Amino acid sequence: MTLHFAFLVLEEHPYGRDMLQALLENGFTPSVIIQEVSNVGDVENKKFLVRMAGQPIAPRINQLITGKKIPLYSVANHNDETCAEILKADQPDILVLGGTRIIKTNILEIPKVATLNAHPGLLPWLRGSASVGWALYKDFAEGATVHFIDPGIDTGDIIFREELPVYRTDTYESINGRVSKLAAQLMLRAVQAHAEGNVPRIPQPKDEGETFRVIPDDLLEIGKQRLKDGTYSHFAD
Repeated sequence: MTLHFAFLVLEEHPYGRDMLQALLENGFTPSVIIQEVSNVGDVENKKFLVRMAGQPIAPRINQLITGKKIPLYSVANHNDETCAEILKADQPDILVLGGTRIIKTNILEIPKVATLNAHPGLLPWLRGSASVGWALYKDFAEGATVHFIDPGIDTGDIIFREELPVYRTDTYESINGRVSKLAAQLMLRAVQAHAEGNVPRIPQPKDEGETFRVIPDDLLEIGKQRLKDGTYSHFAD
């Protein structure tokens, strides 16, 4: 089937740029791209650029869509009426989130089939923010998960989940960069699965895992030290 999907992203979010590049390079073109230009977007963009410092990132969105007839809109908030009206006019089957704020029900009700998110951690164990840092601090495996969006925070049914091999040469920044690429590939697989009409759906156990906020600097440093001194339990080599 031909999949009609819209792509939401905070302005120039590196995570979303990696995802959009993976989709476009494999023949999946969104019907519309809506980027949020806001203080929230600025903060998140800078935060991810620090986490991924020195790692390869996909080109900027305007470069990625050069020569392609993809409408690109800017809104002040993905949950506002302007964004809702654009999506209602587009009538997408799927809404793909490429790094956004928490999306509210008024937007989630618009796509005909579902809304998909790529989370930079292994669900259900690491919900919420800063999953790479929390995984290091908690001594959990790194990875990414693509899941359906429901009213909770990273609690929707899982489509694909994959552990990222971590090597002794890795740094916090290199893991963040590689998790972003892995999440992009998992989203590509999820979009392909929807196009083929064969989508896995694994409910998350509600009584497992934790939901985290931004990791404090002192705890992040403890996690980074695990990599440096070789005490992290999930090295692949």
